[in-house]
Amino acid sequence: MRISAMALLWLGLIPAQVTTVALAAQPPAPLPGKSRQAQSTELLERSWQRLDAELRALDQLLPGEPEPPVGDVLSTPELPANLIRANQPATGPIQPANKVAGPPLDLPTPQQLQAGGVASLSLEQALAIAFANSATLQAQREQVAAALATVQAAMGSYWPTISAFSNGGYEGSRSTTTSNKPNNNLGFGPLFDPAGLLSPSPSGGPPVPTAGPFYVPNGGSVAATSGEWGVEGGLQLNYALLDFARTPTVKAARASLEQQRNTYANQLRSLQLQVSEAYYKLQQDEQLVRVYDANLRNDLLILQDTLELKQAGLVPRLDVLRRRAIQASDEETLIQALADRAVARRQLAVLLNLPASVTPTPSDPIVVQPRWPLDLEASLLAAYRGNPELEAILATRTALAQQSQATAAGLLPKLSLFASGGGSSSQTSLGNFELGGGGCCGSTALPLSTSSGWDWSAGLTLTWLLFDAGTTAGQARALAKREAATAQQYAATRNDIRLRIEQAFFNHEASLAKLSSARRGVAAALEAFRDVRLRFLTGLDSELNLSNTQDRLINSQVQRLNATVNVNITYAKLLKELLPMPRDPNLPIKPQLQLSSSAATQP
Repeated sequence: MRISAMALLWLGLIPAQVTTVALAAQPPAPLPGKSRQAQSTELLERSWQRLDAELRALDQLLPGEPEPPVGDVLSTPELPANLIRANQPATGPIQPANKVAGPPLDLPTPQQLQAGGVASLSLEQALAIAFANSATLQAQREQVAAALATVQAAMGSYWPTISAFSNGGYEGSRSTTTSNKPNNNLGFGPLFDPAGLLSPSPSGGPPVPTAGPFYVPNGGSVAATSGEWGVEGGLQLNYALLDFARTPTVKAARASLEQQRNTYANQLRSLQLQVSEAYYKLQQDEQLVRVYDANLRNDLLILQDTLELKQAGLVPRLDVLRRRAIQASDEETLIQALADRAVARRQLAVLLNLPASVTPTPSDPIVVQPRWPLDLEASLLAAYRGNPELEAILATRTALAQQSQATAAGLLPKLSLFASGGGSSSQTSLGNFELGGGGCCGSTALPLSTSSGWDWSAGLTLTWLLFDAGTTAGQARALAKREAATAQQYAATRNDIRLRIEQAFFNHEASLAKLSSARRGVAAALEAFRDVRLRFLTGLDSELNLSNTQDRLINSQVQRLNATVNVNITYAKLLKELLPMPRDPNLPIKPQLQLSSSAATQP
């Protein structure tokens, strides 16, 4: 006790002044003049006083009791209502309507959270639901569809582009034309002379000279308002005859599509492993609740027997107190097991993306998976062959290499063909004339006129980037470096795959061996518990041996359960590395819980 109190003092858990009082008293030296028996009695009393002081010091560390002491030692505490509701048994198998995930942008309502039901389902059903409902998997399906659309878009660069163009509208204006010099000195004849024509005199006399019809005097002007309706349209064709970046771009898009498809297949593998582990963990928690519940019931029976033996004077009060402490500890273990099972149910529900009102529970019994059919070397070779995780890295490397070539092709010439053809039509009107200074420009005044026509063109366009200050070359080098980095990523992933397989393989072998030992341990512990309990009831053995034997029985049962679950989990981890999965999201997915014989025998 002195050493324990000093350790707590070093850890800061006991105030120094409390420990000082408890540890201050040291064994005194023998007093002269007293007999050895008197000195022994005095030393014993002082030892009891020091022990009592240490216990009081330790008792000060404990919090106060919020509730009065339990009167009935055979009673059990009432469990929280939320914990009881979360551990309700299944009401039946899961229904098809409860397998469909809700809208991705919706939040659960209070009614959905309160009206939750527990439904049982098998591991195969859980995998099928996860493959259909997983939000991460659905997002990857969209990524595959996007990559496919990118390939289709890149393939269009091998074909010409044809576009149509047209425009139309109305334009109005008013203009004034003024002659700053007469036009009678141009030598165009009498029609442009101010006296070039002879008109009959109104009085019957000789003809009177008059201006020619095309004569414009100095300062003559005309103002008119014009309006024009017009429309034109045609077709234009462009075709890249020589483009060195076109083929690498298409190959890069195809490599990106392959990378997304391999990522999809690898996500299927990972999702199956996650669901399998969560399902096996839930099976383990379900069984642990049963084990600890049976253990607590057994505690109550033994406590009842101990009370009866104490009343008969066959066992001391110490045995009853110890059984009460053991019962309280086992109650805590059971309560924590119930909480663990509730959490494991929700973890599986999240993986399956079930509606908020559905809580899953396993319907399959715990069955040990068989021994892994391949040896370690065959498992490694089979894992490397066609592994989608590695294939995705190789596809990424190919895409980067093609993108580097496409970028470098920007420095090469590009030859394109163009052709276009179309027609136009317009109608022009003039009106609201105003003449001044003798008039002007009558020959050009057409009140309403229409014009139409068509045209075409064809040719070649050559573009060649001669200088860009190293921008294109730098981008190509960056892509080449990223391509080189993927080679190192491939090596790291290859090593990770080997490590995962070796860990799962060795742990699988160890779990099978531990399971065999655990089975023998459970059988022996069960027989030992039966014997020691009969001996305790007949007064031939102590309660301490009974408690130790009971703990050994529970521990052996838990060890057997853990070994069984570890066998299944390690098998699922090995299966994940070799499980064939479709790379096309449109293909059906069939859950496989064991390695097929064809995959196991494939060279």
